Amino acid sequence: MTWRLTLAAWALAACLPGAPVQASERAAIQAAINTAYETYKGLEAGETAQYIPALAAADPDRFGIVAITVDGEVISRGDTEQPFAIMSAAKPFTLALLLSQQGRNVVLKRIGVEPTGQPFNALAGVERRARKPLNPMVNAGAITAVSLLEADDADARWQLIRNGYNRFAGEPLTLLAAVYRSVGASNFRNRALANLLSDQQWLGAPVDETLDVYNRQSSVAVTARQLAVMGATLANAGENPVTGEQVLARDLVDEVLAVMMMNGFYDESGRWAYNAGLPAKSGVGGGIVAVVPGKMALVGYSPRLSTAGNSVRGMKALEAISAELGLSLFRPGLNSNR
Repeated sequence: MTWRLTLAAWALAACLPGAPVQASERAAIQAAINTAYETYKGLEAGETAQYIPALAAADPDRFGIVAITVDGEVISRGDTEQPFAIMSAAKPFTLALLLSQQGRNVVLKRIGVEPTGQPFNALAGVERRARKPLNPMVNAGAITAVSLLEADDADARWQLIRNGYNRFAGEPLTLLAAVYRSVGASNFRNRALANLLSDQQWLGAPVDETLDVYNRQSSVAVTARQLAVMGATLANAGENPVTGEQVLARDLVDEVLAVMMMNGFYDESGRWAYNAGLPAKSGVGGGIVAVVPGKMALVGYSPRLSTAGNSVRGMKALEAISAELGLSLFRPGLNSNR
């Protein structure tokens, strides 16, 4: 039996913890992962992130796919225990922390939620007097989100983020020191963004403090499995499927997923929604985390990036898995027995 939910069921699943995955479902997930892995493991399109030396040196042939269900089942293939820098795949989880602290209105008032149609590190739109849209998934909006977290100083703000990520992952995460140094030495555009944001009075903390914490956030080490647990926590209505901890209030999960759906792949977000139909977020470290509400999270990892900054193998593999299993949220009227 192919498991496909109606649109109404997906809406309910986004608000409630999911049911255990059956053996037939697990077998279907494993088969889809295996097929996607074999199909795309030889794809050599794209290149590692050349503008950050530590990321440019990543092994371009690494490739892994993992699913973690809402009852904690791990279904995987390939390099799913290889640590890599979380980079922008961290942004949904910082957004979740900001929502937990200050509620949904702070995002609408201080950042925005609209797609930009611009590269992830674009300066266009930051001069907010022109009413250009931003959102927490592009660098300008994500830098602002870090600055708005309430903390006494940079160290306290970093510990807030790190502890939050640990709770989402269900285990302690470490910092990739070499990536942190490399990002700090090469982030010229982010410095320009932060200075412009400060000039426009959108930041909630000093520029240097905000940038340092943002760089640390981006340099957190995750494996594909750990990132999948973080995504599965969102899939499970904010409850970590491994630890059982309610990490994010249920009534805030849909805000995070909505922003991921609209903005998770920068100027390839429309293509992703068209092909995969799932809330997701990419990072230039090569990771992509996609959320199937009420069912599972999927992660694809491969350092070769498109010109938009998204993992080429990861994106294609997850699109194929979504199509094979009928996971798209935009497929109303499908019979669950089909």
